[in-house]
Amino acid sequence: MPFVTVARVEEVPPGTVAHVRAGEEEIAVANVENEFYATQGHCLHLQGPLGEGELDGTFLRCPWHGWTYDVRTGLNDFDHAIELRTYEVRVEDGKIQVSV
Repeated sequence: MPFVTVARVEEVPPGTVAHVRAGEEEIAVANVENEFYATQGHCLHLQGPLGEGELDGTFLRCPWHGWTYDVRTGLNDFDHAIELRTYEVRVEDGKIQVSV
């Protein structure tokens, strides 16, 4: 799968999450202690914008109703049968790239 540049490293500081686009895909990119992770951009509950959520360690909380997911795996914190799509991420020349 090709990698697409979605942001620059300085645009997603440690402990934050950003809403980005990779082609037609809406993606949430999280920076956990300078390690980047990417998940689908909308919560599985009612499609809340995960890129506007809060990051607590590796857990991303949806801003609408508080559903929480581990950005490393996509697993819902409450019910592991619920899982976000995740994407491979790499950083090259200060650019965050996601495989879509």
